[in-house]
Amino acid sequence: MFEKKIEDFIGEVLIGDAQKNAFELVAYLRANEMLFERGKGYWENKLYWLIKYKDEYLCFIFINDSKVHALEEKFVPWTIWSDDSECDCFEDYPLDERMKEIAWKNVDFCAHCGGNCSPGKRKIIFGKEFRNVCRTAMRFDNPDVNTLDCVKKLIEIRKNDILKNISCT
Repeated sequence: MFEKKIEDFIGEVLIGDAQKNAFELVAYLRANEMLFERGKGYWENKLYWLIKYKDEYLCFIFINDSKVHALEEKFVPWTIWSDDSECDCFEDYPLDERMKEIAWKNVDFCAHCGGNCSPGKRKIIFGKEFRNVCRTAMRFDNPDVNTLDCVKKLIEIRKNDILKNISCT
């Protein structure tokens, strides 16, 4: 029996711009040699993927198929989280002001969800300090085209950070 890919679920669950944007992001990730791993534990029976590059996390994607717990209702119709690597690659990277504003608008503040980040941490994101930030520093709910451009840039920054760290070891 064949296992469905994320593209199958995008086509079945999402519609309109959400579907188009999700397909575009997944194509970008695949073109950049990212691996898609289905979630385990709490996320095992949900449409949740861990996106990896060279065995390091880049981001996480959740497609809300409305068969979810009340805690996930806000993640409609799909959500992307930045990685939780604790890397400092987002601290002072020279990003243009438009991209910084998008990133800052999507800082993921701790919601005391029961994860191991509560009560959140102090993080510097592109030169601006935030407090009470979730371990996944940014969360993008139903990203539009401009937000998707920012997500791609964040993925590029993290990918370059991974490559830099590999070459240093």
